[in-house]
Amino acid sequence: MPKGIYNVPAAHNEPVKSYAPGSAERKELQAMLKALRSVKTDIPMYIGGKEVRSGVKSRLAPPHDHQHTLGFYHKSDKKHIKQAIDAALKAKKNWEDLSWEHRASIFLKAAELIAGPYRAKLNAATMLGQSKNAYQAEIDSACEIIDFLRFNVQFMTEIYAQQPVSSPGIWNRMEWRPLEGFVYALTPFNFTAIAGNLPASAAMMGNVVVWKPSNTQVYSANVLMEIFIKAGLPDGVINLIYPSGPDAAEVIFNHADFAGIHFTGSTAVFQNIWQTIGNNIHKYKSYPRIVGETGGKDFILAHPSADPAIVATAISRGAFEFQGQKCSAASRAYVPSNIWPEVKKQVLADLKSMKMGGTEDFTNFINAVIDEKSFDKLTSFIMQAKKDKNAEVIAGGKCDKKKGYFIEPTIIQAKDPHYVTMCEELFGPVLTVYVYKPEKFNETVKLVDTTSIYALTGSIISQDRYAIEYATRNLRNAAGNFYINDKPTGAVVGQQPFGGARGSGTNDKAGSMINLLRWVSPRTIKETFVPPVDYRYPFLQKD
Repeated sequence: MPKGIYNVPAAHNEPVKSYAPGSAERKELQAMLKALRSVKTDIPMYIGGKEVRSGVKSRLAPPHDHQHTLGFYHKSDKKHIKQAIDAALKAKKNWEDLSWEHRASIFLKAAELIAGPYRAKLNAATMLGQSKNAYQAEIDSACEIIDFLRFNVQFMTEIYAQQPVSSPGIWNRMEWRPLEGFVYALTPFNFTAIAGNLPASAAMMGNVVVWKPSNTQVYSANVLMEIFIKAGLPDGVINLIYPSGPDAAEVIFNHADFAGIHFTGSTAVFQNIWQTIGNNIHKYKSYPRIVGETGGKDFILAHPSADPAIVATAISRGAFEFQGQKCSAASRAYVPSNIWPEVKKQVLADLKSMKMGGTEDFTNFINAVIDEKSFDKLTSFIMQAKKDKNAEVIAGGKCDKKKGYFIEPTIIQAKDPHYVTMCEELFGPVLTVYVYKPEKFNETVKLVDTTSIYALTGSIISQDRYAIEYATRNLRNAAGNFYINDKPTGAVVGQQPFGGARGSGTNDKAGSMINLLRWVSPRTIKETFVPPVDYRYPFLQKD
């Protein structure tokens, strides 16, 4: 077979479309939303390249219009999990033996399909299934997943190019093997891009995957699978199933060929998974790779020198875009009393101007939270804050689930910096603010560092460079993604690799080479051209 050292197309970040009134992309997306709402989609499992239907169906509805039925997906049982594992292992040899450039081509084609003919469909599915507005869908289910696919191909080639030095008469080589076994991708609801990247990144490196998406993301996951198949992904490389978490855990974590998990979700679930894997470690052929991005209690820290308008905008966008359901969303803010009145004034004005409703109306900035369970949890915290002496709800606080799971953007002002909503992850449009004395900045930095078990994202807003350096240095372990004079959200693939430590995960940085390195098992090969034929070394000779 002809060989070459191939240069892949240079990766670049996909431009974000505006969806401004009158634009072609706006009209196309509106038409697609209408088309998808007009049908009830029957969503199968995908096992070994075949569509599998159990007949046990679960209904899908827009979170902002839960009386409308988008379709049904076929639930998986333990039998289907075993079938998915078997299909993955059956596909493994041919897939890992396939030349790397052909694996690359499949995912580069998937990126182009999303950038072109599937852009409107994947965005519309995300808007309807996960209640994201047009802009939030565009930066997620179009641009970010495209970026993941393109940049991961580039990172893959850079990994393969990493080779050891060789001595005279010796050629040393590094072979980057896929893991021995299958990878389990357990993906979240909040980012279609993450849901696509977790199975795709492992598969790109030659692994086979069993993929379980969140039940509340199945609608767009189905479109992603359609795209992967259209791009030429061979049968069995990625198998999409919808079992319960406990059923999946029982089958997968007891299988000898379990080689790793790629996870995004809650800290509690991830810790339970880690414990289960540890208890079963003697059952596996190899030590599984455990890669996870979990919870966050992300912060905005304003210095007394900060521009109130910058702080207010960082709060309005960082806390309330996509209803605060980003892993990186600001959920606690520390604002000095000298600028708080002006910050508060602008934030309240921002919130007053924000429209809330369904994603089909492009003028709505705020949409629904993902499901009733999330709605009820958030409502309970808000209701409790209204009663507590140590807290005051200064904005929002209204909740209504008659048509959709709508919660107004809510701001709680806490008198106690350790008030419950300053510490616990809520994952919704609720921000808690603690107002501190300007002369207590250094103490507040320590407070930010020690209040939460998490360390995902955070930001410092200041015009004082000494304060910026102090915060950056002293908060170095408080956030895996740290922002200066900006909101703590909006990481871009290839620019700000994403991930946190402490209770926020393994910090394996999605959107970087670091993550792909977890899905390979290197083998060093040493070839000696003229091997010795006598065991004796020169030092053994007599003087």
